[in-house]
This record gives sequence, structure tokens and C-alpha cells, in this order.
Amino acid sequence: MDRAHRRQPPTRQHLGPDVSDELTVALPAATVRLAAHVLHLRGTAPVPQPLTSPAGDILCWNGEVFGGLAVGIANDGELLLRHILSEQQQQQPADGLHVLRALRSIRGPYALAFLDRAASALWFARDPLGRRSLLVSREHATGGLMLSSVGGAAVEGWSAWAEVRAPAVYRLDLATWALDEHPWAHGDPLLPLPFARVSDQTVVCEELPDPSPVELPAEGAWRPLVDGLEHALRLAVRRRVESVPVRRAGEPRIGVLFSGGVDCITLAALAAAELPTDYSEPIELINVAFENPRQARSPKDTYAVPDRATGLRGLGELQRCFPEREWRFVQVDVPYTEMQRHCEHVRGLIRPADTVMDLSIAVALWFASRGVGRLVNGSERSAEEEEGQQQPEYTARARVLLLGMGADEQLAGYARHRTAWSTGGQLGLADEIRLDVDRIATRNLGRDDRVVADHAREARFPFLDEHVVDYLARLPAAHKADMRYPRGVGEKILLRLLARRLGLRHACSLPKRAIQFGARTAKMESSRTKGQDTLSN
Repeated sequence: MDRAHRRQPPTRQHLGPDVSDELTVALPAATVRLAAHVLHLRGTAPVPQPLTSPAGDILCWNGEVFGGLAVGIANDGELLLRHILSEQQQQQPADGLHVLRALRSIRGPYALAFLDRAASALWFARDPLGRRSLLVSREHATGGLMLSSVGGAAVEGWSAWAEVRAPAVYRLDLATWALDEHPWAHGDPLLPLPFARVSDQTVVCEELPDPSPVELPAEGAWRPLVDGLEHALRLAVRRRVESVPVRRAGEPRIGVLFSGGVDCITLAALAAAELPTDYSEPIELINVAFENPRQARSPKDTYAVPDRATGLRGLGELQRCFPEREWRFVQVDVPYTEMQRHCEHVRGLIRPADTVMDLSIAVALWFASRGVGRLVNGSERSAEEEEGQQQPEYTARARVLLLGMGADEQLAGYARHRTAWSTGGQLGLADEIRLDVDRIATRNLGRDDRVVADHAREARFPFLDEHVVDYLARLPAAHKADMRYPRGVGEKILLRLLARRLGLRHACSLPKRAIQFGARTAKMESSRTKGQDTLSN
């Protein structure tokens, strides 16, 4: 909003193609314009936004309530608005903090803006883990403010787009233009973070299984730990798949961005177990590969990238473990010229993110979530045989995509975690994991949300469910990763044991491989660039 109402926020209606609306409210000190485009994923029918109350309060809601409110098949945005108003009515005398009390009781990803008309105040926030995008820009001359799920290039007279900082809730007084920040914090009586602080407890190594031989250990003493992770993660997946409306019988509701690695294949297996089996509901496994001009390859193996091989192997494992489920392996092959054609568009989506690594990851996510490729029937027949039969082009149908973000940060999946353990032992590893969890809201989730949403799909992150984060935060570092084991075993050992329990015996031993290397989007044009180099330079 701004005092003179001069500039319209950017809109990309294809982000929410089902229903759109906008409202303009003239207040004594400011004019507020709110617009929303809805992707229907909750309730029996699309509900137009912005949502309004009888008193003229207005809510723009981009999120999912997965806990704290009994939503069922109702629209969670409508229920949240009622919850905010109920908190306001219960507080006597009114202290103006009803929005905070409402938000602290819900669980799930969100970005929101709420106009409290009587108080002439605008509240806005991302969830404490920053799983939804929300950007802000300010007008230099008047201090006018603009919020948007997507940004783009800066416009003359306005500041460059910046991520709204999480974890915090903001209140803008539209009469005085004062901005108050209310941070989430461990133990805070008003806004307590909905998960524990990462534990710095250590355990005696002799209590853990002998790390020799190098294979994953038998469950044994690990069994109760695996039980806890399975319970939390299964519940997180269930919450993210059960409420998605069935648009047409037999059409996929759920897709998984699928490299075949332990993170995504575990999510796929749990989704298969949680989706109903009384009728045929396919799950889409979207696997992306790029033509990289710096990789000398024959036309036959242009797309024989690492993630394609592990993806097809993972498909075979899922077919063996869940033979009653239809698996649609969507093979997305991206020619270099096609990547170039869309690269600038993707760069606009990720702003204010602006590094070479941001772009290489985002390009892979954008083409994967677009989901335009060909179906491969299974591991019995090679991809080359499938291509030789000229399979028709296929576009993924699922509106909800499960992604494995958050697993590496919490379960010590990165090389730097092994380094931290080598130099500082369990306490050093715990410190590195805590750092990752503390900054996860400010790093890449907003970027990833904008990229996936560009195709009218929603990214959901089961590893970042509040109950999963809380469970893992309370465990000693050595119960999440045991670096006495070699690479491909020790990191994320707890998740690997769960994957093996689910029957995924090959995937449970695969080492970590970043998407930009597995799909070959890294260093497509120059070997001299570094991931931290800025694109503007």
C-alpha cells in the first residue's frame, strides 16, 4: 500500500488460476489495495480472496493449516480469519495482539497480510520456518510499502525486492507508518517457536553400534529412534496429501521431485502408503536431466545424468515395494537451447536471490516442476527403448509436489557437517546443525516456493513439518548422523535406516548429490564461475 496509491504490485495470475479478486480500501492516512489469485487445494470449491469480515477486516492468505485448527475438508483461510477475530473478541481489554495469539496456535507453511481496519494496521508475516515466499519493497519518496508473493526487477522510485524476514510477525501502523517487529523465539511467552532448540547433548560412542563393517547397522539400539522418525514423518506426509481435492478420478494429486535419492524416495514411499488404495491413484515421479554443452556426450547419452540413473533405479524399488500403486515416471529432458530460452524468466523469479548457485538450482527446480516430459514405464525397459517408441509428450497433472528440503540441514547431509564433526566432534556437529536450522528460514525456501508456484503447483516440505523439526531437534547429533561411518552411510543415518525399513535397500546407501550436479545444471557455460558468484557481476 502507499499514501498516493501510485503503483500496482506485480501479478502472475497463472500462479493461482482458479479464482481471483481484489479490493481497494481508503483509510484516513493510506490507501490499501489487496489482490489474490487462488490455487484451489483445500475445501470443496475455490474460495475467492481477499477474505473479508463483517467489520471490514481483510485477510490475504497463502498457506496451509496442518495443525492447531480443526480444518477437515473446510477452507483453512476462512477458518483462520474466524480464529483471528475470535482471539480479538476474547481479549478484554483489547491489546491489539490478537493476530499473534492466533498465529502461535497454528502449524503449517504460510505467508499472509491482514488488515485490521478498526486499528488502521496491517499485519504481515511468513511462517517461522519461511516455507512460503513474501517479498517487500518500499517507495523512496513516501515510504509506501508493497508486499507480494513474487517480485522481479526493481522499479524506479522503489527499493529492490527483499525477503520479508522470518521468523517474525510485523505490524504496520497506517496512521503513523511505524513498523513493529514481533520475533518468534524459543521460550518466548507471546511467540514461542513451535519446535525445540537443536540439542547439544552428546552420547558415548560405545553406546552406538560398532561402525565396522561399513554397511548400515542392524536396527537394534536404533529401533526406537527410527520409530520416532517414521511416526513424525509419516504424519507429516499424511497431512500434506490427504486434504488435496480429487479433481478427476484416477488423476494424480501428488507428485514428487524425484532424483532417486534417499530423501525423495522415502517421501514417495510414505505418500504411497498414506494415499487411499481403494481406487487407482497414480503418483508422479518427476525426474529432470539437462543437456550440458560442457559435457562431451554422444546424442544417445545426452541425458544420461547421475539423477536419471538413480531415478530409474528408485522407480524399480518403488514398484517392487508398492506393486499396487501406479507410478508415473516423468522423464524431463531439457535441451540447452530450451534452458537458455527460459533462463532470464527464472532469474526474475528468484530475485532477490542472485548467485550462480541460486540460478543453477532454480533452473533445475523450474523445469522439474513444470513437468513436461515423457512417461517411462519402468526399470524393465531402458529409457532408450522407451524413446525409440516415440512416447507422446506428457505434462504432470499433480498440483502438489513433495520436496525433500530440510533433510540435509537437520540430518547432517552436507560435506560441511562431516568437517564440523572431524574438527569438533559431536558438539561441533550439533553447532553446525543448529546453525542450519536457525537460518533455514532466510536461505532458500522463499526462492524455491516462487519457482515451483510459477507452474500453478504448490511445494510441500514434509521434512520441515513442525513435529518433524521438533523431534529431530531433541535428538543428540550422533543419533541423526554417525560420522564414524563412511560417506553414503554415516550422514543422515537415521533416515537411511528408515528407508531400509521401508524396503528401499539401494536408495538407503546413496551419498548426497546436489540437484545442480545430479541434473547437470551446474557450470553449463563456464568452469571458472563459482557458486557464490553473483549473477549481477
